[in-house]
Amino acid sequence: MRLKLPIARLLKAQRRWEKVLVKATATSRKLIIKPRNTRPKKDKLTEVSSFGTNPGNLRMLVYVPPQLPDKAPLVVVVHGCLQTARDYDEGSGWSLLAKRHGFALVYAEQFRTNNPNRCFNWFQSHDARRGSGEALSIRQMITRMRRSHSIDPDRIFITGLSAGGAMASVMLATYPEVFAGGGIIAGLPYGAASGLRQVATAMRKPQARTAQQWGDLVRSASSHTGPRPTVSIWHGTADRTVAAANAAALLSQWANVHGVDEDVFSQVSLAGHRHRTWSNRNGKTVVELCLIEGMGHGTPVRRTKAQASARGAERFMLDVGLSSSLHLATSWGLVQHKRARGRM
Repeated sequence: MRLKLPIARLLKAQRRWEKVLVKATATSRKLIIKPRNTRPKKDKLTEVSSFGTNPGNLRMLVYVPPQLPDKAPLVVVVHGCLQTARDYDEGSGWSLLAKRHGFALVYAEQFRTNNPNRCFNWFQSHDARRGSGEALSIRQMITRMRRSHSIDPDRIFITGLSAGGAMASVMLATYPEVFAGGGIIAGLPYGAASGLRQVATAMRKPQARTAQQWGDLVRSASSHTGPRPTVSIWHGTADRTVAAANAAALLSQWANVHGVDEDVFSQVSLAGHRHRTWSNRNGKTVVELCLIEGMGHGTPVRRTKAQASARGAERFMLDVGLSSSLHLATSWGLVQHKRARGRM
C-alpha cells in the first residue's frame, strides 16, 4: 500500500525526528561517553605504623590540623562493625571539626584478621582489660600522640559507634585517668558480655543488674580513685541491632559511678529529641542521654552537601538533623563559638 502524504508534512516529520535523535545522542554522550571526574580525594588520615607493642594488632590513623596549637585537645574515635576509620570520618565529620577548631584526632582501626566483621572485640576478656589486648593498643596510640604533639593531658576524649561504642566503654572504665569524657553511640555498658556467646543476648537485652552492680564493674576495672570521665550516651529508639535498653543500662552504670540519682535530671528538646542531663553536687554535668526518636542503628548526623556526596560514607550514618559529633565537641569545650556558625 502506498501512502500519499504531502512533501511538506514529510519534511516536517523528518525534521522532528532529527531533533529527537540529536537530543538523544547528546544525552547519551553526556551519560555514557563523557568521563566522570574520578580523581581520588586527598586522604585526610595518616597512618602511624609504630606506636608501641600493639598487643591488640590494631591500625593507628591520625588527623593533625595545620598549625596545631600548644596544649591541644585530642579525640580518640573508634568505628563500628563493617566500617573503616576513613568511612567513619567521612560520615561523622570529625576531621572537619578538628581542622576548624584546632584539635587532633586518633582513629583506631580493626583488622579483619582480628574480627571478620571489623568489630572491636569489646567482649573478649583479654581485649577489654587494662594493660592487655586492644585496650592497651588504644592506650599506646594516645601515648604516641602525646610524645609527638603538644597534647593537653586534661583534654583527651573518646567516642565510638556500636562495637566501637562498647570499646569506648571499655576505655573509660579501664583507663579513667586518661580521659576527660566519652561519647558512647549505640553502644553497651562495660561488662555487658564475657565471651562471644553472650554478645547477641547482650545486644538484644542487657543482663538484669542493679545500678550498684553495673557501677561495681567499672570500679573494679582499675585502681583509680580520682575523678571519673563524663559520659554522653546516644541511642536510637528504633535500634534493632543494639537495643535501646543498653542505653538505660549505661545510664545506670555511669550515674552510679558518679554518685548521681537517676531520677533527678534536667530535660530539654535537642532538635526535637529528648536530651537529659545529670549533674553532680558542684553543678557539673557528668552524664547525659540523648534518645533519637525513630532512629535505627547508627551515628546521628546532620548532612552537609560534601558529606551527602561522599562515597562509602553512608553506612550507619543516619541523618536526623542533629550532629552528635558537633554536640560532643561543643559539650567538651572544643568548639570555638566564633567559628561554630557553619553547618555541621
